[in-house]
Parts: sequence; C-alpha cells; structure tokens
Amino acid sequence: MEANRNPQIALVSATAAQSLDEDLPPLLAALRDAGAAVRAVNWDDAGVEWQSFDVAVLRSTWDYTSRLEEFLEWAQRAAAQTRLLNPLPLLRWNIDKHYLQQLAQQGISVVPSQFVEPGQDAAAALATFLADHAGTAELVVKPSIGAGSRDAERHARGSTVAIALHIQRLLDARRSVLMQPYLDRVDDYGETALVFFGEAATRALFAPEQITPRTASADELALANEVIGVVPGGVPLYARVDLIRDAEGAPCVLELELAEPSLFFDHAPGAAQRFAAQILERAARPR
Repeated sequence: MEANRNPQIALVSATAAQSLDEDLPPLLAALRDAGAAVRAVNWDDAGVEWQSFDVAVLRSTWDYTSRLEEFLEWAQRAAAQTRLLNPLPLLRWNIDKHYLQQLAQQGISVVPSQFVEPGQDAAAALATFLADHAGTAELVVKPSIGAGSRDAERHARGSTVAIALHIQRLLDARRSVLMQPYLDRVDDYGETALVFFGEAATRALFAPEQITPRTASADELALANEVIGVVPGGVPLYARVDLIRDAEGAPCVLELELAEPSLFFDHAPGAAQRFAAQILERAARPR
C-alpha cells in the first residue's frame, strides 16, 4: 500500500446476501470512519477490478456451496490480484469439514466425526458408526461441504433405512458425508461461539432462535485458543469457533468458521471497530 493513500478495501459478499448481512453496514461505517475507501462487492461481479484493492475480505459469500468450483476459481484469480482474507489456502482447508478430522489428530477436542466417501457403502458405514457410538440416541448427517443446515438432518438412532438413504443421496451426488452423534446438552446450554479478530476474542452465546452475549468459561476460552493456535498458516484475520458440551460437560468443537461467518457485531459494542482495525493492519503489511 502506497504511503499517504487511503487503504482500498473490498468487503466480499453475494447478490442475495448483501441485504441479509447485518454485519456489513457497521463494518462499512467503521472502516470509513478509520479513513479507508471501502466497498461491498459481489464475488461474481465481472466488473470488479480486484487489483484496485489492497485487501479483499470475505464476508457473506453465502452462495458458494452451490457454486463451489466457480467460487474457488474466482478466489484463485482474486488472490493473484489482491490480498484475499482469509487467504486462499486457508479457505480451501476450511470449507471442507474434513478439517475436524485433522484437528482431532492434533489433539483438539471435537464432536466425534465419521466421514463416508463417495464409492463407500452407506449402510456399512452407518453400521460402523452406530457400533462405535452405542449410547447415541440420535445422530446428525450432513455433507462435508455445506452451509448452515442445508442437506443436514437429525435422525433417531433406529431410523436406519432413512439414515442410509440420506447418506446414499449425498454420496450419489459425489459429496462426502459427515456423521456425528447429537450431543443433547446443546438443548440445555446451546452453542457458544468465540469470535476472534487476530488473536483477540469476543464471546457470544447461541441458543435456538436466540443470540445473547456472554463471557466464555475458562475451559471454552482455552479450547478456542488451542484451535486458533493450530490453524494452518498462522493467526487468521478472523475466526469463529463454535463449541458445544459433550455428555461429560467438557467443551468440544462443533465448527471452525474461517470463510464467511456471521460475526454478530450488534452483540459486542466496539466489535466492528476492532475488526476494522485488524483489516487495516493487514492491509498495511507488504505483500
């Protein structure tokens, strides 16, 4: 970035998402107040000149799962022209939930996760999962690459025909499948999300149909920091670590969001300003 020039920042969204992304307006305002020239742009807008930006920050590219190949091709082009954040290698790693397997291999406590790959037998994989989790009354089946609850279903243990059909439907679409036990403590305690801007964490409590701020417990904060410490490539610009508690009450990682998570600025006064400061610090670094 040239000296004495306002940093040029792109906040990257999608056509259908811009009006829904509640984080965009406060972040745009915070960056402008800090002296940046900033625009919200759609990733698939062919008219955007990505080389004109010092930084392009992925924010609400929420249609990427249905256009994955096209999206990754765009991300590769953009990353060659500007500083894409979070970076392309991290994006590729994080959009596929196989990263949970890698976190577990590094000693991170995650929700037990078993993957089924295209070409494998759905019924046999399910039988193995049920044998490994004999005390599990319910399980969750979802694609390893997916957004929100799309194509994800919660099943009773005994519904083996329906579960196998769900798995097979995803496999037939050449999609890897993730099976996890449903940890019912979430019904009482909800999910805890820890939001990181660089190495600084902001806390929020998730419950069905309700989001309220809270202070993370010591064990939640310790686990979330452990996760950030093993993210490939060093500390990301932003991250959201979603935690739930297992049957013994210990926190475990449900998801690690490094691509386009909602950050819930409304629930943490000053959060948009802190995030803007991190963006500007990254923009000032030499490429």
